[in-house]
Amino acid sequence: MNTLQSLKQFEPLKEQYERELDLFTLEQLQQKPAENEWSIGQVYVHLINSALYMQLSSAEQCLSEETQASVSPSDSTSEMNERKNAIFAEGSLPPIRVHVDPFPGYTPIQPSSKEELIQGMGEVLSRMKELEPTLAGAPEHRTIPHPGFGEMNAKEWFLLIEMHFRHHLRQLERLKPFAASI
Repeated sequence: MNTLQSLKQFEPLKEQYERELDLFTLEQLQQKPAENEWSIGQVYVHLINSALYMQLSSAEQCLSEETQASVSPSDSTSEMNERKNAIFAEGSLPPIRVHVDPFPGYTPIQPSSKEELIQGMGEVLSRMKELEPTLAGAPEHRTIPHPGFGEMNAKEWFLLIEMHFRHHLRQLERLKPFAASI
């Protein structure tokens, strides 16, 4: 998939996420099914923050002339590259639950309002629209490491946004019955 197709697929996905917000009160969005799980609102905050502060920021850094090519790969980097190549060949993240032990800065905060979430998703789309035209000439050798997929260039970081939002739809489907029962 190219970056323009990814952007076009992201727009209805964003709209779907926004429609889903209408199904719940803020209190329902903030309820966690268990202490070690996220609420629906935290999933939204995670997606928005990942897109704005990791994926889009990394793509922009890759476009910077100050970004250098990565150093020689190690065995773990080779394994990460295999995972990365697999997700881009498939066009999606694997349908598995990923559990990361909570640590400061990773576990999302609860949203303070639905408007905050709508505004955040709007900002993601706006920045994607600004960035996408610049990606055609993005040098593939300028990369920023992803913690699970190794070195990624600007186009890969950009494509990951839509895949990441799509991946979390499964998590929302698991959480919706719990939130609706409150």
